[in-house]
Amino acid sequence: MAKETVLVVCPGRGTYNAPELGYLGRHHAGSEWLARFDAMRIEAGKEALSALDGAAKFTPAHLRGDNAAPLIHACAWLDFLEIDRERFEIVAVTGNSMGWYTALACAGAVSPEHGFAIADGMGINSQKHVPGGQSVLVLAAEDWTVDPALQAEVEAAMARHGVLPSIRLGGMLVVAGPVAALDAFEKDLPPLSRPPMRLAGHGPFHTPLMQQSSDAARAQFPADWFDQPQVPLIDGRGKVWRRFESAREALWDYTFGHQILAPYDFTAAMTVGIREFAPDRVVLLGPGETLGGAIGQVLIARKWMDIASRSMFTARQGEDPFLIGLGRPCQRSIVIP
Repeated sequence: MAKETVLVVCPGRGTYNAPELGYLGRHHAGSEWLARFDAMRIEAGKEALSALDGAAKFTPAHLRGDNAAPLIHACAWLDFLEIDRERFEIVAVTGNSMGWYTALACAGAVSPEHGFAIADGMGINSQKHVPGGQSVLVLAAEDWTVDPALQAEVEAAMARHGVLPSIRLGGMLVVAGPVAALDAFEKDLPPLSRPPMRLAGHGPFHTPLMQQSSDAARAQFPADWFDQPQVPLIDGRGKVWRRFESAREALWDYTFGHQILAPYDFTAAMTVGIREFAPDRVVLLGPGETLGGAIGQVLIARKWMDIASRSMFTARQGEDPFLIGLGRPCQRSIVIP
């Protein structure tokens, strides 16, 4: 029987929240790799992921970058290892924002240990920046389509207040900038389907304000940690890094340069993933499933498989899911034996 092809998506910050507490224990207890990651944390004087994940209750400590980043990376990467390779062929890997570091490890562009070290270290480095933050704008209407006129109004308000694009996320836009600029910008917005949501504990990621983080990363992580990906790797511009065509120095430079300092276009990454690789399914690694809506909105915008509205996407998901979220128990068993 021919294998089904899958595009794997790695989640970023904001996906390990109170409902995800215990994710590692539920799905990856006894994992040799989890034990290695714990040992790396303990050796560095940090709390083990197993201890954080096994806490009695969810606290603000779980949301701090130095804890959230390695927790999310470990959940996602260990999920990736469990995909049934007898039934599914992974044709490409991508990620959203911090998920790029996980995607590097999943694609074999860095070793498992180095992938974890990068995610863990960037959880700290990402806190080195000029003061500022991020705000999430929902541009999509209830049917998950975006009015171009509304988008133009939002972009005009961004220009007036010096607010920068941070992440393009289907029918959502994450913007970033100094706090005062974000305050003024949010008051100047046209009516949206939901009020803007300021992301607690987040810096002005994917903008030039992150130069200190970029400099710290370049000093900390050597280029010789990188190698050619074993499967195609789609970055935050929609560029595909292929085996035998990718230079390790260029991949290192993108990871700690453009990827930190310029907008991360997850919409472009997903568009390239579905159009160029035409997967039978998309697999969203855990924890959580917050990226599911953004992926659905990209499919609707591109009318992929004739899906042109939220209701059509929901109906397809109910019949035979094209998008499989491993953070959703009822879908996890489709690809994990």
